[in-house]
Amino acid sequence: MIELSLQLPLARFSLEVEARFASASVAVMGRSGSGKTSLLESLAGLRREARGRLGVGGRVLLDSAVGVEVPPEARRMGYVPQDSLLFPHLTARENVRFGVRKGRPSRVDEAVALLELEPLLHRYPATLSGGERQRVALARALATDPALLLLDEPLAALDVALKERVLPYLLRIRDEARVPMLYVTHQLGEARVLAQEALLLEQGRVKAVGPADTVLGGTTRGALGLEGEENILEGVLERPAEGGLRLRMAQGLSLWVPDSVELAVGGRAAYAVLAEDILLSMGPLTGVSARNVLEGTVKRIEEAGVGDRILLVEVAGVPFAVRVTEGAVRELQVAQGSRVFLAVKTSACRRLR
Repeated sequence: MIELSLQLPLARFSLEVEARFASASVAVMGRSGSGKTSLLESLAGLRREARGRLGVGGRVLLDSAVGVEVPPEARRMGYVPQDSLLFPHLTARENVRFGVRKGRPSRVDEAVALLELEPLLHRYPATLSGGERQRVALARALATDPALLLLDEPLAALDVALKERVLPYLLRIRDEARVPMLYVTHQLGEARVLAQEALLLEQGRVKAVGPADTVLGGTTRGALGLEGEENILEGVLERPAEGGLRLRMAQGLSLWVPDSVELAVGGRAAYAVLAEDILLSMGPLTGVSARNVLEGTVKRIEEAGVGDRILLVEVAGVPFAVRVTEGAVRELQVAQGSRVFLAVKTSACRRLR
């Protein structure tokens, strides 16, 4: 259980967050500068000017009313900032063990095994890839046996391929290590896969809080700044006789996805497709390179900032968000109820798990 009732004065506004979470993973989202990182720093004890009350797992870490303020080193917070900040002069093994205090519980061996670091332990950060460095940073945070992990956009600096490799490790931390986490991200896809609950901040205030599926729905797009609006598609992998790899969803809809020999047929998987990566047409599409051509109906049109619109299109019961310009909506005469065709390139499907 995480209980928050925090106030923190910032340059442009005051951060005021009141929330309670019972789930193992919470996504913290909002526009850039909305107070997300400041919230994590306050939880970690790095913002001494923070006031209010903070409880984690029944332990009170801050209660300004009675003068309780546990120092950062005693809070048992595993903090992973945007820059992993590994010590360049230490090996991966030494980095992982760095925060572990003698005589205190540690999860070093578990962290190394969970994040598959054994082959990397003798190497220095400069010789590691971005994904490997991030795994070492996660292991270092986990090794200290934290009561709560604070992850500030841990995948932001990674390219798409590396994100695909690191995201499953975050799921393993959540499901196998069973350490609660607060996860700051701008990517809806990551949040929907990782989080059970979500907190949406706007100018330091709580815009929405609750189950992730509810908070991260279409009505919050404006507050999120429409950064990385993604369609999250889940289903079972199959290999048709003609070759290739397809994601078969529960509603009977199938989507061609990038092939990979490591993916097992029959296994469940999730893919993300950016709203701007979907091509929309008012008529049947022929002679296009995209393997996925889908027919659907426009259910709703939402504003998406200056000059853009998000079309919510239903295809065989599966909702798709499609980002187009306001001019395209006008020229194509798209309206609620319009029959449309969507083209999705296989390469636009990014594996989440």
